[in-house]
Amino acid sequence: MIPAISVSTLNNRIKSLLETTFLSVAVEGEVSRVTYHGSGHLYFTLKDASSSISCVMFKGNNQKLKFRLEEGMKIIVYGSISVYTPRGSYQINCTSLEPSGSGALALAFEQLKKKLSSKGYFNDELKKPVAKFPKAVAIITSKTGAALQDMLRVAQKRWPLLKIILIDTLVQGENAAEDIAKNIAFADTLNVDVIVVGRGGGSLEDLWAFNEEIVADAIYKAKTPVVSAVGHEIDFMISDFTADLRAPTPSAAFEMILPDKNEYLIYIDNLIDSMEKSIKRILVSKYEKIKYLYDLFKQNSIATKISFFKKEIHSIEERLKESLSLILEKKQRELNDAKELLFQKASYILQRKEQILSLAVSSLEINNPSKKIKKGFAQIVKNGKIIDLEDIEEEDMFELISKNVKIEAKAVKKSSL
Repeated sequence: MIPAISVSTLNNRIKSLLETTFLSVAVEGEVSRVTYHGSGHLYFTLKDASSSISCVMFKGNNQKLKFRLEEGMKIIVYGSISVYTPRGSYQINCTSLEPSGSGALALAFEQLKKKLSSKGYFNDELKKPVAKFPKAVAIITSKTGAALQDMLRVAQKRWPLLKIILIDTLVQGENAAEDIAKNIAFADTLNVDVIVVGRGGGSLEDLWAFNEEIVADAIYKAKTPVVSAVGHEIDFMISDFTADLRAPTPSAAFEMILPDKNEYLIYIDNLIDSMEKSIKRILVSKYEKIKYLYDLFKQNSIATKISFFKKEIHSIEERLKESLSLILEKKQRELNDAKELLFQKASYILQRKEQILSLAVSSLEINNPSKKIKKGFAQIVKNGKIIDLEDIEEEDMFELISKNVKIEAKAVKKSSL
């Protein structure tokens, strides 16, 4: 059963494989989703009828570009494949753009491999982790070999901050194994973060120094993590099994142990974008909170309360004026109605009194003795009332009134005629 590995390990292996396999590519396609970032980097997608791939051109190369990318433009990009391990995505790291138009040795190898394996030299639990951000690296290789230039080129490309200590070493020949072992022990005293032991490709005889037990012993005893980077992908050395990390090629070793500055530039771009968005959200939130508090303060301030009470007083005054006006209008109407009613009643009373007076005058005139009584006649008044003579009884007191004379009399005797 295949042992499980972490996602990061898988992505790092994919990264190493892709970046060392596709060191130089030229790809033709159509441009879409062009983004000129504020950092100076250029991001875009290259696509054809059925596929697409993300591309990035970093500031240094982007500044050399003689034209500006636009949507739909067909171009050829030159560069290499890089992998952004946090997301497990790959892209083209563009450097430029242009518009489109042995049998005995094998047995010895297997025998030594079996011996060292039984001694625990290859146990995974003994492998020392390589620092994520190494500050200093010791390289054990020949100063005249092409492998050194490949390693230096990759180191400069990926992590220019790295301090490199070169220990010139015999990597081929009769005394090569002893020299490699001696220099590993020396490098282990330099307080570096990692030791890279390697050389370029060659025949099995050329690479045999890295299959010697003395080299395996030196790697095993080293306190500093050791990376074996010998030959090509298909070459496997005893040093590869003993080392803390095996690299398929010398250049791949630095691809594996060094962080990718371009990857971190992208990460920083994403971090800046995320930070700007977060700061913007925070500022908007704080602004809204401050505005809310300011509005709340205004609503509850003395000036606002005074203004509110002034408006309330003014509103009460207006309502009072309106109420008083309505009351006055009502009372005025009632007064007018009362006046009208009083006038009507007074007129009615006056009319009645006039009628009564007129009747009294008429009655007076009718009953005026001077008009009614003729010669030999007088009115008979008893208790202030005019009565007939028949109404007087014996012993009654009464008055006889003529035009000019009033006589008080008493009935002495009453008899019928």
